Amino acid sequence: MQIGELLSLDRVVENADVTSKKRTLELISGLLSGEGTELSADEVFDTLLARERLGSTGLGAGVAIPHGRMKGIQQAVGAFVKLHEGVDFDAPDKRPVDLLFALIVPEECTDAHLDILAQLARLFRDDETVEQLRQCTDGTTLYRTLTEWGARHAA
Repeated sequence: MQIGELLSLDRVVENADVTSKKRTLELISGLLSGEGTELSADEVFDTLLARERLGSTGLGAGVAIPHGRMKGIQQAVGAFVKLHEGVDFDAPDKRPVDLLFALIVPEECTDAHLDILAQLARLFRDDETVEQLRQCTDGTTLYRTLTEWGARHAA
């Protein structure tokens, strides 16, 4: 599954002004439960928070991939947030996180979940693309940067 299949422009936020991990997860939950999904923000938040309790989804270098599996959904859905200022996300390198790609997948889609996470990890290891994301000044440019990277690196 390509990144463009997970995202929509209305689930990409630039310059979000949140000050904590909890507020960031609440913002993401609202995006993932937006129009066109059958998800509730509370259920998404609970799922993401439960996964964070197992261990931080902060990768390091200012990046995190909050994710989880949920019953009752038909397809994977993603959201991308670029924060105005980084927040503590318990990342292994202790750097504040400012770029987050959140993912919710159907509970039974274990292999697809892992494949998407692997693709996102490759994305965030691409230093040039990460720098481009940090330089973006609007949601449309963020969306285009993410989807174009996904199209070039489709599995």
